[in-house]
Amino acid sequence: MKKDKFNSFQEFYPFYLSEHKNLTNRSLHFVGTSLSLVNIFLALQTGNLVFILIGILFGYGFAWVGHFFFEKNKPASFNYPVWSFMGDWVMYKQVLFGEIPCFKPWTAK
Repeated sequence: MKKDKFNSFQEFYPFYLSEHKNLTNRSLHFVGTSLSLVNIFLALQTGNLVFILIGILFGYGFAWVGHFFFEKNKPASFNYPVWSFMGDWVMYKQVLFGEIPCFKPWTAK
């Protein structure tokens, strides 16, 4: 589902999800975003803005590993930085509330 131009976030988001089909990629996004939230909290608690930088590195670092090594595509943030940022938070909420899968079910053998 490639498209050069989107007129709204509602148009963009299905494309965003299509770029995140691999569950490992999605899981890495979820972990990276969670670590970003922890670092934002630490920055607010300590006043140390280095935690903001660390949070950004965690968020994008985990996501880019997911794209380059598991999904094998280019992150949508390269072409759509604002909508991709928004899409990550919408996907995070959907994963958090079980609306879309993220982690593969673990079963003991």
